[in-house]
Amino acid sequence: MGKELRNRLLIILAVIGASIFFIFPIQERINLGLDLKGGMHLILKVDTEELDENAKSDAVLRAIEILRNRIDSLGVGETVIQRQGENEILVQLPGVTDRDSAIQLIGQTAKLEFHMVSSDPALLRSALEGTAPKGYTLKLNKGSDNEPVLIENKVSLTGETIEDARVDFDSTGFNQPYISIRFNAEGAKTFADLTRVNVGRRLAILLDDEVLSAPNINEAILGGSAQITGQFSFDEASLLALALRSGALPAPMHIEEERTIGPLLGKDSIEAGIRATVIGGTLVLIFMLIYYLKAGIISGLALTINLLLIFGIMGFLNYMLPDSQLTLTLPGIAGIILTLGMAVDANILINERIREEINNDRPIKAAINAGFNKALKAIVDSNTTTLIAAFMLFQFGSGPIKGFAVTLSVGLAASLFTALFVTRTFFNFVFDLRIFKSLPMLSLLNKPNIDFVSKRFVCFVLSALLIIGSIFMIVQKKEKAYGIDFVGGQIQEYRFENPIQTDKLRNALNSIGLEDAVIQQFNEEPENVIIRTAKDTYEEVNNTFREIFPNNAFDILRIEKVGPVVGSALRKAAILAVVFALGGILIYVGFRFKHFDFATAGIIALLHDVFITLGILIMLNRQIDLLVVTALLTIAGYSINDTIIIYDRVRENLVGMRKHTLAEIINTSINQTLGRTILTTITTLLVVVTLFLKGGEVLNTFALTLIIGFIAGTYSTIFIASPLVLAWEKKSKKS
Repeated sequence: MGKELRNRLLIILAVIGASIFFIFPIQERINLGLDLKGGMHLILKVDTEELDENAKSDAVLRAIEILRNRIDSLGVGETVIQRQGENEILVQLPGVTDRDSAIQLIGQTAKLEFHMVSSDPALLRSALEGTAPKGYTLKLNKGSDNEPVLIENKVSLTGETIEDARVDFDSTGFNQPYISIRFNAEGAKTFADLTRVNVGRRLAILLDDEVLSAPNINEAILGGSAQITGQFSFDEASLLALALRSGALPAPMHIEEERTIGPLLGKDSIEAGIRATVIGGTLVLIFMLIYYLKAGIISGLALTINLLLIFGIMGFLNYMLPDSQLTLTLPGIAGIILTLGMAVDANILINERIREEINNDRPIKAAINAGFNKALKAIVDSNTTTLIAAFMLFQFGSGPIKGFAVTLSVGLAASLFTALFVTRTFFNFVFDLRIFKSLPMLSLLNKPNIDFVSKRFVCFVLSALLIIGSIFMIVQKKEKAYGIDFVGGQIQEYRFENPIQTDKLRNALNSIGLEDAVIQQFNEEPENVIIRTAKDTYEEVNNTFREIFPNNAFDILRIEKVGPVVGSALRKAAILAVVFALGGILIYVGFRFKHFDFATAGIIALLHDVFITLGILIMLNRQIDLLVVTALLTIAGYSINDTIIIYDRVRENLVGMRKHTLAEIINTSINQTLGRTILTTITTLLVVVTLFLKGGEVLNTFALTLIIGFIAGTYSTIFIASPLVLAWEKKSKKS
């Protein structure tokens, strides 16, 4: 064994060791996203319209600081609170499962005010008759059965002077909680003066413009303490006290986007992801071992190292950049599964190239070196174009979509290393030590000679009809074609103890006026129910289910809510991601092959795949959401990957077949790569179909999109992309 080979083996061992070091302990090295461990993802909009210009400038920063104080008091670890855009705040709360309390705490403005109450019965009577006196407002006292009270508009004291707020209990035997507040020195003096000059009158205590109570002032209150009473539960009083301690928000906030994942769904997602990864990876390894025999063993080892590398790189990045927020999400697991399927492509390409060299009577070692050298350009080109798509996903995606882009990018980088360095080293090792003396492989197609080019016009017409039909389906469905990510709305997913028939669910929702709600159930999990509505119906649906199905307990698996403004922004970002991805691929392929005819034909083939995939999805009543866009960009990377393999062979054959026509060269190139194209499609579909069947409900449509797109991509690679180059070449000659 030579020195170079020994050094290469040492590098591989070092990489494996480093990967293992940075993976374990896995719970410390790999951060799980909210969709895997449960928690809340919120986009909050600070409503600054009613603030003056000076207050607007720092309202968001003040809101962030107050939110941080409130959330820190809850003891939630690894929270994310950061500004997003001009008036929006991103909040992520890992592990938070009490959605109602969290939203109440975060969203409550907690603006506390004290107003004097009018003691003139005539003024109150006039206000009740619809004519409130100037300088007064009629309010209902929540602490006294909605008693009407007439309060002065003038604010006598605000909550800005509160130093502390705690929950105490009365001594009446009912143990009713109330909030005990303590003012700072300035507030204590103001409160003492206020109560001294108004003995005998009532003082209204308002929280967020609602009267909590309006007690009588029996004497001057010294010492800077007061009580806020009301019909509070202990939890309500605790949250209110916490909000008062943290201070009032400078302006109201509205939830523009919400993704709440319950712990049960997170646990299910992890199990489904691991199951899909194990099954998909095992199927690919078995296929490679059966088809490529000895070479399949080497490919299997390379794929195993590839998986180690992916987690090792993620662990390394989290170790070196602990604040990077690099997390493993559910789409990220899908990215890993997909990477394994696509990483096989490089191994198949190498093995097929080695087979060709062996069939040309080259010695084994020379055939291995020539196979790797000839496969190098195509592997680098195809991975680069997929990386372009992943980069655009990262730039324009959000949350879990970024996680998919990161793991896909990491996986592609790892597969490049394993395919071009690890696999080559292993091949040289086993033949240098004479562990393998031959390299037999099964053959799917023995020198096929199909005239693909002659069928191009039939395929062009067929594809045109499919694209027109797809566009018709998209236009016909209009808004119904899009998920809540793009048009707004809410998704609520429940798991009942016992399955419920859809018609009973429909009747329950109809009883509260939700006739337009979409109900979805799955045969494999009939106890799971998904409700899609155009607006926030969380409380109504929850209360109705508890009332109508009292003996069938349920858990809330997830709540997803997107406002129309965020939906519009996400739709714009998705369009930009697709446009820039296709533009980047066009430029790269154009310069790489020194001819934009190739690049343009490849992009047309990609658009062909995207439109056909969308049309079939909509026909199957699936909606287009962020995960579907993610899948479409993945399809673009995969499809151009296939196309580049053929283009690379065309480029090679243009040199060796100079006396042949372009049609003959394209036909020969497609036939030479046909085995690789079919094998790659088979292995990739093995993992994607596994993801579709075993990856869980959340990734079901995502996986279905990939299945349709990969099949469409294989068809367009053979029958559309390369024949288009020929059609343009003939048109150019006529010109």
